[in-house]
Amino acid sequence: MIGALFPLPNLFPLAKPLLHRLDAEAAHNLTIRGLSLLPPRRPAADDARLAVEVLGRRFPNPVGLAAGYDKGAQVPDALLGLGFGFVEVGGVVPLAQPGNPAPRVFRLPADGAVINRFGLNSEGLEVVCRRLAARQGRPGRIGVNIGANKDAKDRLADYVACTRALAPLVDFVTVNVSSPNTPGLRDLQGEAFLDDLLARVVEARDVVHPGTAILLKIAPDITLDTLDSITATALKRGVQAMVVSNTTIARPATLTEAAAHETGGLSGRPLFRPATRLLAQAYLRVGSRLPLIGVGGIDSAEAAWTKILAGASLLQLYSALVYQGPALIEAIKTGLVARMAAEEAVSLAGVVGREAKSLATMAD
Repeated sequence: MIGALFPLPNLFPLAKPLLHRLDAEAAHNLTIRGLSLLPPRRPAADDARLAVEVLGRRFPNPVGLAAGYDKGAQVPDALLGLGFGFVEVGGVVPLAQPGNPAPRVFRLPADGAVINRFGLNSEGLEVVCRRLAARQGRPGRIGVNIGANKDAKDRLADYVACTRALAPLVDFVTVNVSSPNTPGLRDLQGEAFLDDLLARVVEARDVVHPGTAILLKIAPDITLDTLDSITATALKRGVQAMVVSNTTIARPATLTEAAAHETGGLSGRPLFRPATRLLAQAYLRVGSRLPLIGVGGIDSAEAAWTKILAGASLLQLYSALVYQGPALIEAIKTGLVARMAAEEAVSLAGVVGREAKSLATMAD
């Protein structure tokens, strides 16, 4: 995906026109560089009502950064300093790979969307492990998204290798079987493949670091029958949470930008309704047995609140930052607190899934 995140929120309105004149991937690299130059900083303490107890951990707020921005774990602490409750780095694969040829990421500003076909470009497991090991002991919740090399002969072995190496270094490991940009990867969502994959990943985690949570990230482009089998398998294999959802290969008729014809995964505002509908459907199947992380089209406090009503205990965003910048993080947190105050909610836990039944059938 594209990063147009600027290190200092109050400067983003000035920087945005300059960043958006650059190629999308160049802008992303520039913002990573900018964050790497920032001195260490801690964000202001969050309102206690935003705290979430999930995955055996306390998150200071539910607003996380989705995988895809800091692929190489270069700046997780700088990102936490912007006010995120947690950051997911990656995707990471065992061996370094360049991903797909450029151009491979496209802004759709009128649609509030992004299309990417990066193809899990990664510096590789060794580099990411070294960076995460160097930050051990620092505060903040960090997760890592893992995948398989494009040309791997044994993709399940790639997930196991990543789990073994990374589980001792992070709070959670997200098994990504839903990227649309690695041929055949979504086939791992099939029941037999997924059962074997999760069994082996959980076993590898148990050997090296039992306290690390295992998460499963799924695609929005699945049938409800497939969702039935995925949730059943996740529960059977002891996964700690599901991430709903990855980018979509669908192209809604509402898209207006010329770049909408580009192949790849679509994220941002057009993903909100289908991803939220799937999130609610997942909640109806798992309830409180399996926490859900809501991703897809979160661009306001209202959208974040809707994800929570649909069943999300935690949230992740990324594409909206391209257009609104990091000030969005605080805006969402402030809006959530205001909504909780208006409804006299003492915590978000009591709100999770409250309207899942109605949101499970929300129209496009």
